[in-house]
Amino acid sequence: MQVLHIDSSITGTASVSRQLTAQTVAALVAANPGAKVDYLDLAVNAPDHLSAVSLGFRTGQAASTEAERAQNAISEALVTQFLAADVVVVGAPFYNFTIPSQLKAWIDRIAQAGRTFRYTAAGPEGLAKGKKVIIASTRGGVYSTSEMGQALEHQESYLKTVFGFLGITDVSIVRAEGVAMGEESKAKALASAQNDIAALQGAAVAA
Repeated sequence: MQVLHIDSSITGTASVSRQLTAQTVAALVAANPGAKVDYLDLAVNAPDHLSAVSLGFRTGQAASTEAERAQNAISEALVTQFLAADVVVVGAPFYNFTIPSQLKAWIDRIAQAGRTFRYTAAGPEGLAKGKKVIIASTRGGVYSTSEMGQALEHQESYLKTVFGFLGITDVSIVRAEGVAMGEESKAKALASAQNDIAALQGAAVAA
């Protein structure tokens, strides 16, 4: 098993999503002792946001400048790393109703026509099939239990949409929400997330 472990939180050791991705990956490795883990910290090493210089993989045009060649190399390295993974563990904290911009920049680099999806006469088809994605979702408030909260949430829903577009239908959520609503709420959120991780580990062992 090849695991791609991605963190995107900017809060370092205070990050709950980083705690949960680390625990999730540890559980996967415990269930699959031969697993190899590749780590990507987007808060430290995020790709540049898309620009005219970095659009080469989308236009199909050959790079004509050193800057374009450098950006194409970044895109190629990221999509190759993603395609090599069997399981992708993504730390996705909730920033302003959605995901960190660093994580969005990574998604923009791996969403490549001809590599991770293609257009057909019947519509787009995802090409990254057969992978499992585990999203460590953390939120300061609680959004999953009300219609208003669900309407405001563009984090888990967005990631499920993106990965589904790329052909990945096996998406699990390790969720801790309400972590900024006091110590009792945070403790309950972390306990719920631990249950999610334990269930994933049990499923991995059974498989």
